[in-house]
Amino acid sequence: MDPVNNSRVAEFVLLGLSSSWELQYFFFMLFNLLYVTIVLGNLLIVLTVISEPALHTPMYIMLSNLSVLDVFLATYATPKMIHDFLYEPKTISFEGCMAQIFLLHVFAGGEMMLLAAMAYDRYVAICKPLHYATIMNLCKCTGLVVGSWVIGVMHALSQLAFTVNLSFCGPNIVDSYYCDLTLVIKLACTDPYVPEVLMLLDSGLMGVTSFVLLLISYAVILVTVRQRSSVHMAKARSTLTAHIIVVTLFFGPCIFIYAWPFSNFPVDKVLSVFSTVFTPILNPIIYTLRNKEVKSAMYKLKTKYVNSRLLSQLSLSRLDLLS
Repeated sequence: MDPVNNSRVAEFVLLGLSSSWELQYFFFMLFNLLYVTIVLGNLLIVLTVISEPALHTPMYIMLSNLSVLDVFLATYATPKMIHDFLYEPKTISFEGCMAQIFLLHVFAGGEMMLLAAMAYDRYVAICKPLHYATIMNLCKCTGLVVGSWVIGVMHALSQLAFTVNLSFCGPNIVDSYYCDLTLVIKLACTDPYVPEVLMLLDSGLMGVTSFVLLLISYAVILVTVRQRSSVHMAKARSTLTAHIIVVTLFFGPCIFIYAWPFSNFPVDKVLSVFSTVFTPILNPIIYTLRNKEVKSAMYKLKTKYVNSRLLSQLSLSRLDLLS
């Protein structure tokens, strides 16, 4: 029997975003800056929601969880990509590759469900304002958030189940900066048709269905608000426009990549970067930094921090004088 067929690939080679050294140095600086911005921006939102009791409502609890997911979504592959810009060879172990696939689908699947939960929250708030407190109580909000994470884990396990058991005995070059499932399964020694169909039914169907249902829910909200005053209409349009932008930016690349796994497009690599790096930066800006309540809470947090620093410095100065 051919020994090659008995061997198993121990690692994969990642081609990255570019083979040009000049571009890689530029990308190293750019993505370092973007990654730090993602982490600090989203953690600031989480800290603001935690520290401000007025924000302990379903809407902001979900937004803080979205920020947590965005940090994780940017972290599963971005630090490795930044490292690979300066170091050769760009390799990842088989176990590390499977871990990337699992984590990507946990966080991406969880974010899809959380965005759907946030759309439901806005639907209840705008279309049934008198019953909002009863319908969207803390128990239901917690259930929606926990359910989003659980569905994300189940989605990732279903993707990993058919991937980890594939036979990888030869080609190991992945034309991406991370272990893209659509590319990894094409490297299997067996016919990738069945795994591609399973991926289409899972990720593709999940992405398209969630996206369509979200758009329908936003359309229903707009139709409902049209019957009210122009002031309410303008405010609702502004809020929904922001939500629709975020949903489109997140779902668009995912649907394009995973709904057509049978074909590999050069633009897939760019779309992957957009959904895992740029979307987590835009989410805090679009969802929360435009929000008066969040900006007010951030100002209070800043004032509290500055005052505590001043008091600490005054205390130290008094101690120095006394000594």
